[in-house]
Amino acid sequence: MKRLKAGIAALFTMAAVLAGTGTAQAAPPGDRDVIANLWSWNWNSVARECTDHLGPAGYGGVQVSPPQDSLTRGGAVWWDVYQPAGYTLTSKFGNESQFAAMVRACHAAGVRVYADAVINHMTGQGSTSYGGASFGKYTYPGLYSPADFHYYSEDCGNTDNLIHDGDYTGSARNVQNCELVGLSDLETEEEYVRGAIAGYLNKLIGLGVDGFRVDAAKHTSPADLGNIYGRLSGSPYIYQEVIYGSGEAVQPGQYTGIGDVLEFQYGRYLREKFYGNISDLRTFGESWGGMQPSGRSVTFVANHDTERGTGALSYKDGAAYRLATVFQLAWNYGTPQVYDGFTWSDREAGPPHTNGFVRDAVCGSGWECLHRDPAITGMVGFHNAVRGTAVANWSAPNGNVIAFSRGTRGWIAINNGTGSHAGTFPTGLPAGTYANVAGSGTVTVNGGGQATVTVPAKGAVAIVAGGTTTPPAQVPVTFNVNATTTWGTNVFLVGSIGELKSWNPAEAVPLSSAAYPVWSATVTLPASTSFEYKFIKKDGSGNVTWESGANRAYTTGSSAATINATWK
Repeated sequence: MKRLKAGIAALFTMAAVLAGTGTAQAAPPGDRDVIANLWSWNWNSVARECTDHLGPAGYGGVQVSPPQDSLTRGGAVWWDVYQPAGYTLTSKFGNESQFAAMVRACHAAGVRVYADAVINHMTGQGSTSYGGASFGKYTYPGLYSPADFHYYSEDCGNTDNLIHDGDYTGSARNVQNCELVGLSDLETEEEYVRGAIAGYLNKLIGLGVDGFRVDAAKHTSPADLGNIYGRLSGSPYIYQEVIYGSGEAVQPGQYTGIGDVLEFQYGRYLREKFYGNISDLRTFGESWGGMQPSGRSVTFVANHDTERGTGALSYKDGAAYRLATVFQLAWNYGTPQVYDGFTWSDREAGPPHTNGFVRDAVCGSGWECLHRDPAITGMVGFHNAVRGTAVANWSAPNGNVIAFSRGTRGWIAINNGTGSHAGTFPTGLPAGTYANVAGSGTVTVNGGGQATVTVPAKGAVAIVAGGTTTPPAQVPVTFNVNATTTWGTNVFLVGSIGELKSWNPAEAVPLSSAAYPVWSATVTLPASTSFEYKFIKKDGSGNVTWESGANRAYTTGSSAATINATWK
């Protein structure tokens, strides 16, 4: 019977792949695409970080840990959240209302939210969950029964139902149908399972989630995932975990037709070069073995898996790790992700917690906060300013020092050596004095486009066209508008400056309805700046209704302000 079900499901799968996979975005929307990966941070901490740091620094997105209920090990391990016990939103990071509040706070700060989605499997054993549910390895009351999982030779091909090392090079079927380290493998070719998974993801979308990092995508066939993605509401941004292995039966390129992929080779190569010669990075990109097309890749120097191995850099590498992240944000490959988790000595250990529930993140006290480092936030701004430009004006006076421009918009010099380096470099930028966004001090570019600089050891000097010796001040402005709406219609803000999306309704700033009928959002704007703006409404079909009358006008001052308005 299961073979018949699989055959019927395959027909549905092909139809979904042909007709439904256009729902996934090919890249993060908007003009800010850097993603902060706040791994294992609780929802209250993520909300605060979006408001206080990520939004003002120019991050476009934040990746959050799996929000679903999971197997509990009392906070003792990090991996329990990757064993789902159900799709309710009670986890060791917070409850559903806290999760929803976090999403609203991040959106108000201009930061999109991408959730880590664990959909290939459930748990590896029976137990209880953080939400208090009891379950068995193949039995999740009200959700899944044993018939919803892959079983032994009928589905897997191995008598113990486990993926063996030899399967990776010999059998895509076994990699995608057998159990990964004993985790109960969902029968994703089954219609009911597909619907249940899509229902969970759509619930998150309904709470405002903008996209998903799909965990263990390598262990689900692209056809099954394409069918599930085709059932999702809107156009979520999807990037998938497909770990590269030379000669393996399952490769990242098999998934780039349905979404982006996490580029695991990227961090491995950076570790090799930052412990070797960074001058080799001149051609770094998709021509290097195993790397996927730039437009389909999400890059990272480290993540929670690689930092527990030896093949990539991590916070334990100190200055080399920081400098590799500076390079990542300066280079023109992929969508960059900046990773921050918790400090650890035991690779199995979970984050700081009380009775199993994760405590608020405190930088420097058990938590790494590279995303707040001034050099990194400066380079986030650099990345946003130079998007879409090519590398030019490359120079490498020695194996530890490189410099290059991004078109005529930005220039950077990186020194991976243990001593400072002084030199004169072509920048491609107009004459002037610029602020060093990757450190302190200024850089003077002469009439020939050259700059003479001293690059500190394990440091960088970076400048951006239009940059001044004093970075422009910014102020938070809260917009409140009293506007009644019908169910499914939301209120947004657009205006004449880039922070208000330059009148583009497709990228308008979303307002929160928490105090309905008053809708509100706080936006960080340049100080002492005049602009025009309007509120708009969008219904569930995407139809836009503009306020009537002339544009509203405002001039920011030097401090925070609140604008109260009524829809007209």
